[in-house]
Amino acid sequence: MPQPVLSLVSVALFVIGIVGNGFEMRKIRMSTEGQSNSKNVFADKRNFKWYVLIGIALVLWAINGTYT
Repeated sequence: MPQPVLSLVSVALFVIGIVGNGFEMRKIRMSTEGQSNSKNVFADKRNFKWYVLIGIALVLWAINGTYT
């Protein structure tokens, strides 16, 4: 896979992961707003799909950096 394409894919996945995680955390925060014992929004299971997407983007970025 050519380097520019791999770079573009990794940046796109990273941006999608960060934006999606932000929206998901906002939804979690709004759903637990009235509770006094709110759980940690970073450890919520709904965030893990975004963490995986960000992780894949970072791995692709590292692979691209190795081959340039």
